Amino acid sequence: MRLKKIITLSTASLLAFSLTACSDSSSKTTGNTSEKSSKGDSKGKTVEITYARGADTTGSTKKLIDAFEKSHPNIKIHYLEMPNSSGQQHDQYVTAFSSKSSEIDVFDADVVWPAEFAQANYAMELDRFIDKDHIKMDNYFPGTVEAAKFDGKQWAMPKYMDAGILFYRKDLIPNPPQTWDELIAQAKQAKGKGGTTAGYVMQANQYEGLVVNAMEFIGSYGGKIIDENNKVVVNSPETIKGLKKMVEVANSGITPNNLLTYQETETERAFNQGQTALARNWPYMAKTADDASDSKVKGKFGYTTLPKGDKGSASTLGGYMAMINRYTDHPKEAWEFVKFMTGPDGQTISAVEGGRAPTIKALYDKPEVQKARPLFKEPFFIKTLSSTIPRPVTPNYQKISDIIQIEVSKALSNSESVEQAVQNMETKIKAAIK
Repeated sequence: MRLKKIITLSTASLLAFSLTACSDSSSKTTGNTSEKSSKGDSKGKTVEITYARGADTTGSTKKLIDAFEKSHPNIKIHYLEMPNSSGQQHDQYVTAFSSKSSEIDVFDADVVWPAEFAQANYAMELDRFIDKDHIKMDNYFPGTVEAAKFDGKQWAMPKYMDAGILFYRKDLIPNPPQTWDELIAQAKQAKGKGGTTAGYVMQANQYEGLVVNAMEFIGSYGGKIIDENNKVVVNSPETIKGLKKMVEVANSGITPNNLLTYQETETERAFNQGQTALARNWPYMAKTADDASDSKVKGKFGYTTLPKGDKGSASTLGGYMAMINRYTDHPKEAWEFVKFMTGPDGQTISAVEGGRAPTIKALYDKPEVQKARPLFKEPFFIKTLSSTIPRPVTPNYQKISDIIQIEVSKALSNSESVEQAVQNMETKIKAAIK
């Protein structure tokens, strides 16, 4: 059996692909063996399952598949390459799964998708597999497990993660700030020195990154948007205090005048070109800031945890999960692949070959993982991953995100008070959930 060619589908072609699958239950075939037999009828046969994920330029996905197929000779993996855009991936999955297509068996999901896909009946609940194979979810960072849960059930397995961190100019700030108040004070002192025009930058444009940053301020003061019981709890003293601190940071004279246009790219450019002393961004910026061909801060910067509020430091969870299509013809084989990908062996391959941060805590003690990226052996980074918080876990996350973006943006621009913004969020989010 040979591995099928990697292909990329547009939304239209995937729709056609899905509808064909619904009207024709004939199987995928490899060689002379029928692969899409009825559920549970694959014992003793070589089974092919389709795994969908975004394009991977690192080559780690192929090595992961090769390792799995070597240890599971009766299961072959067809890698279906999806678009790079998370939004485009989401829409194509919805198109396929809403038509009950079984062509995709396993897929990578953004950390904000599990609840939506669970309620829409697109995903397979994994607790029975987890219990049967005695998977210890305590081995994973808590935030990743929480993000994959909905209605008390586990719908995804954490695959790799990301978390916001604080970058700082070591030549201007020898000892990085521990609290938000210290950040404001140090940024004021550093602004205008060493070629800087700003003291601090973050992602404050009205887009998903604004939600991420707001969650970090809110979480550091103990606030939440929606609790584990899907109850709207945004209107609390903790949330108000966190957002007030965010507004204070944005309006304290340490940020650029056009801060409300900043996304990751603008943040990266400002820091790497030496225009700001401190910046909040994802870990990827450590690599670009160290690029001698395009960075003015190579050798001059460090990174650490985000500043603390009353309840400590909080970093918003990013990354991807592995999920199983509810309509797969091969749930057992699909689970075997998910279990391998998200287990110690699979995550080690993803870390070493792809530079992706594992979701299993113990893997950061492995020499080969530490060698993959300098950040993986930094104690502060492990601490950051341990304190990650998920964005609101809710089936209609996109609507909730839009509400948060609008109200936080109004508060940052001083067009409404934080109290009013929080009250508006409460009213609108309750209506959206209802």
